[in-house]
Formats: sequence, C-alpha cells, structure tokens
Amino acid sequence: MQINNFIKKINVKSTFCPGPGGISELNILGLKNTFGRNDKEYKEIERFVLNKLKKISQKKNLVTFQGSGTLAIELMVLNFLKGKIAVISTGYYSDRVIDIIKRFQKNYKIYSTIKIIPWTEIYSNKIKSKFDWVIACPTETSKALLVPIKDLSDFSKKCSAKLMLDATGSIGLEKNHKLASVISFSSCKGIFGLTGAAFIGYNIKTLKKRKLSFYQDINTHLEKKVTGPYSTICSLYLIMKNFEKVKKSVIINKKKFMIMMKNSLIYKSRNQPQLCTYTTKKIKKNKKVILYLPRSKSSGSIVSHLGEIHLADKSEGKILDKLKFY
Repeated sequence: MQINNFIKKINVKSTFCPGPGGISELNILGLKNTFGRNDKEYKEIERFVLNKLKKISQKKNLVTFQGSGTLAIELMVLNFLKGKIAVISTGYYSDRVIDIIKRFQKNYKIYSTIKIIPWTEIYSNKIKSKFDWVIACPTETSKALLVPIKDLSDFSKKCSAKLMLDATGSIGLEKNHKLASVISFSSCKGIFGLTGAAFIGYNIKTLKKRKLSFYQDINTHLEKKVTGPYSTICSLYLIMKNFEKVKKSVIINKKKFMIMMKNSLIYKSRNQPQLCTYTTKKIKKNKKVILYLPRSKSSGSIVSHLGEIHLADKSEGKILDKLKFY
C-alpha cells in the first residue's frame, strides 16, 4: 500500500481533539528500529530532534522520557519547585497541577505557602505578596483559554518569582516560552509527534537536597539510565524538519473556525489559543468524527485544530465542513 493511501486509511476519522491529532506521513516515515545505546543513527536523530525542540521551547536544557505530559509535570515539580508558590487558576488543568503539588507535599515539603489566584486577577493590583514561583497553564484546553505567557511573566516579575509552565497546550504554537524558567510538555500536541514522550525544558539548576526515587530524579533521564521514548522521537524527526509547514495547518484551521464562529466565541482574540476554540454552539453527533470531551463541564463546544496536520501547509480547513452545529 502506498504511503498516501495508508495515511488516508488511518485518518479515516476526523479528529477535533487537542492531541493527538491527525497522523502525518512524516510521523510514519520517520519510524525506525532503534535503540538508545550503541546506535549511532538513533543518536543523530535524537540530537537533531532535541536541538530543534530546544529552539522551539527556547530552553538551554531539555530532558525527555517515556510518559505523558502529566508525568512531566510531576518530575518538573519534584526537581525544581519549592518555597512560596502561586498557582494561576484557569480550569481543570491548573487544578490538576495544584492536586499534584498537594499530594507531594506530605513527603517532599514542596511549598511553604501556596496561593491560588484566578487568572483574571493577574491584571489587577490586588496581589501584593512575593513568591518564589508562579505556576500556570498558558493554554487551558479544558476551556480553550489562552493566558498569554508575556502576561504571566509580567505578573511573576511583579511578585519577584520565577515562572513555571505546564506548556503541553501551548508549546510550538504560542510565543514567549523563553520567559519561563522551567516548562513541561508532551509529544502529541503542538509539536505533532505520536504519543508517548514527555519533556522538561529549563534554564536553571535542579534541586539537590530532595530525596527522590530513581525514576523521579531528572538525572536518571539525562544520563539515559532507563529506556527512552525512541519510537516517539523518531516520529518527530521529519516533523521537525518540516515544522513550520505542519504548523501552518493549525493556523489555517484556527483562522477558518474563528470566521465560522465569529458571532459565537467565548473569548476575545488575545485569549484565543492556536490549539483550540471555545464556542457557544453545540455540535451534532457524527460517527465519522472524534469530538473533544473536556474533563470539565462546558456549556458550548470546544473544537481543536490538529485534525489536518497530515496536509501541512496544503490544508484548507475542509475538515471543519464536517461539523454541524445547532
């Protein structure tokens, strides 16, 4: 079977979820039988992919391991976070960060104080406290909400704090990740890989005194003491070589959907993430599409824009024509 026919077959369902999206031939053609040690070809592939991701994430250091974006958050928290903490509340995923931190507190004393701040309050003068860290999810996929990283950075500076981001929904698609000291993300959203790899990018030193398990210690993964996400890294190799073209598909879909929903949008343009859109409209059920089911209740619908990444810059947003609203 030719690769084009194969891609059409595996993308037979149209997906409107925030990741994974459509499967690109670049994902498939990048796959190889590889191993993490004594495999020169894989080392070159991994070096290229990670160097490209360092540029995208704007981080000097990048570590990868098998797992989800949630695991990346846990390892990021354990290896970097301490002191006075402020968490910016945006929805389900910011609540999950809070839950992770509180669960670890009993054994690791992650924080001395923790304050939860609604995202709208970062623009006010109500918050006078100083913090060691501000933590946020700039793209809150449960609400298709963007809190610009620049705004989060400005608030952090006002609080004399470093900025930590769950960047799973924003990486590759939004600006200014350079403004955060540490970020975590996964392989299957805005960097367009297959599922299975998690990443932490950072520009500061890790904590040394915290007693972590073998797997929780970031150095275990930096020193490649466990099996890494070899296949997922390979699925990113050709994507990284064509990243801007693949990204164009998301931009095209987002623009078209914004026009379609111009009278039914929840947020203003500055709070619109590239990854997804929240509309007051309800979508009719359709067996040929996979709709996003948010982990929190929403009154309208959330539509994500990764469904045509296999078309790259040739996308015209035709996938959106399959959606019927009421």
